[in-house]
Amino acid sequence: MASLTARFGPGLGGTILLLVGLWLIGMVLAPNLMMLDFSLRPNLMPNQIGTDADRYTLANFIALFSDSVHRAIFFKTVWASALVTLTTLVVTYPLAFWLAKIATPRGMALALVALIIPFWINEVLRTLAWYILLAFNGPLNAVLLGLGIIAEPVRWFGDFGVLAGMVYAYILFMLFPIYNSISTLETAQIEAARNLGASTVRIHRRIVIPHAKAGIATGCVFTFMLAAGSYVAPALLGSPGSRWFTEIIYNWFFEGGNWNRGAAYALVLLVLCMLVVLAALRVFRVNLADVAK
Repeated sequence: MASLTARFGPGLGGTILLLVGLWLIGMVLAPNLMMLDFSLRPNLMPNQIGTDADRYTLANFIALFSDSVHRAIFFKTVWASALVTLTTLVVTYPLAFWLAKIATPRGMALALVALIIPFWINEVLRTLAWYILLAFNGPLNAVLLGLGIIAEPVRWFGDFGVLAGMVYAYILFMLFPIYNSISTLETAQIEAARNLGASTVRIHRRIVIPHAKAGIATGCVFTFMLAAGSYVAPALLGSPGSRWFTEIIYNWFFEGGNWNRGAAYALVLLVLCMLVVLAALRVFRVNLADVAK
């Protein structure tokens, strides 16, 4: 705070702090407090509001873990989001290293343009493109049938479709933090290790990955939170057997009309994401200041 006022002056610095405070209160704190209040109240008829029945209760939270179906979907969303995060990390790490240390300036520019341009399109339209690609009579099955890899069309919708759609949707949120971290690594360190006989795996394990751990932690946190809170990809690319927890929340709010139960479910998901952030910071041994960079 002192550095902000020293840099911009007390007038502009104070205005910036005031705007940030108003944004945090109005867009972060107030909605979450309202959601907490909703989650702790029963779903009542309008004429029951304010009566003895309108009191705080944990029934909405208990309902989640007492319902075997919803409990199973919740835990499936947890491990499936972790799988999306791991898959995205595996896909983007080699690309990030290539962009940061191997690619020529022209090659890097072309690769970045090819990666960024599709994201100018709305997420719903990009997911619909995957829906067409994975359709029963879509291009993917046509190519595989033409190559003789499969004997009959495959239904890709379900867990595979959701995984593919999410990895594609959130690839940049993993790629850019890792790329930024690796790009600050001195190339001389890699060359010195290679000259001393270190293998490629050892170079990455002992030099590159420890240096890029803040970027990896940031990418994993972003990807997990986006995957756990995603609705479009599971709704369009999923199947009845691959429902996502966000679909349950949506159903409580907009189909079941039980905003109290939906708020409780959403709050549980929010707490899960916060715990994942703290766990990731502890596993990678980084702090919030490193992630913010």
